[in-house]
Amino acid sequence: MKYFYLIFSGLKRKKLRTSLTILSIMVAFILFGYLTAIRQAFDAGVEVAGADRLIVRHKVSLIQLLPQNYEAKIEAIDGVSNAVHATWFGGIYQAPRNFFAQMPAVPEDLFDMYPEFILSDEHKEAWLATRSGAIAGRGLAERFDWKLGDRIPINATIWGKKDGGRTWEFDLVGIYDGAEKGTDTSQFFFRYDFFDETRANGAGLVGWYTVRVTDPDKAAEVAAAIDAEFANSAQETKTEPEGAFIQGFANQIGNIGFIIMSIMSAVFFTILLVAGNTMAYTVRERTSELAVLKAIGFTDRGVLSLVLGESLALTLVGGAIGLGIAALLVSMGDPTQGSFPVFYIPTRDFFLGLLLIAAMAFVAGILPALQAQKLQIADALRR
Repeated sequence: MKYFYLIFSGLKRKKLRTSLTILSIMVAFILFGYLTAIRQAFDAGVEVAGADRLIVRHKVSLIQLLPQNYEAKIEAIDGVSNAVHATWFGGIYQAPRNFFAQMPAVPEDLFDMYPEFILSDEHKEAWLATRSGAIAGRGLAERFDWKLGDRIPINATIWGKKDGGRTWEFDLVGIYDGAEKGTDTSQFFFRYDFFDETRANGAGLVGWYTVRVTDPDKAAEVAAAIDAEFANSAQETKTEPEGAFIQGFANQIGNIGFIIMSIMSAVFFTILLVAGNTMAYTVRERTSELAVLKAIGFTDRGVLSLVLGESLALTLVGGAIGLGIAALLVSMGDPTQGSFPVFYIPTRDFFLGLLLIAAMAFVAGILPALQAQKLQIADALRR
């Protein structure tokens, strides 16, 4: 605390330069916060994926379908406690930009397999009683301002109806919430029996199976046993952990994590040069003042701490304001207006931001601080 006044005085010596440097750091941390939220959105589901869940899909491609009777065969395999199927519907609501996942499901099985989906008993009963009933996640319902009882028309791009129509209409009878912050509440589920009886083709076929294993430590063995069961059949399978399956969807548009890290690295390297240059100029302009401090009793370590303190204050102000603004912007919603299943800055990334502030302060200030520490009083006063 005894250095606080000196640190503050040093920073306000060149107010414009200090302000511009703080502004640069602030922008960098706004970008950091926003990009971490986007990365979290693309990774949605991976972190909350069940360690005891596997995905069984067609060996060739996800668009290849599997027979519905595989479910009983999978459940008969040692180490499997339950299996449920799902199918990608791929319809359009109002306009192609309104993308969200739509899947037929068996109501009784869905919530047994995904306990992180929370639906009230009243809404469950309504879904079981309504053949054309559907449920939506809280995030999806808020995105389109849906209310219980709404009639939701979805234009099919894959699954036509037996009557030749392409528009499927569903009655919204329930809205589910997520048990965890990262739970995907942007999905839309409707009854498989209604779907199977109404579609024009593909009856008895499903997209993939979600399998719960009794022992997560033996998941690899169970996966191999499932694939062996259907080896050399007309529809061979590929079984993988649920997290890997979800990550595969995100990676279809590229390695999002690598892209975001590359952008942030470039930004922080540039801002580091700016902050380092500011500290170097500060020390160079105050050479005689630092020499006077040493002359009146400040130790080399004290001068070193003073310069590093200025560097920390500079980055802390800019970084804290930047993280705060980023949190505010993210809380206002994602830039795609609801296309991301989740959009928030994880707590761990806030702590990472604080570590980056400290690291930037040290790297930007250490060379000027060492230069100030090595100043000889007589030489410095002659300059």
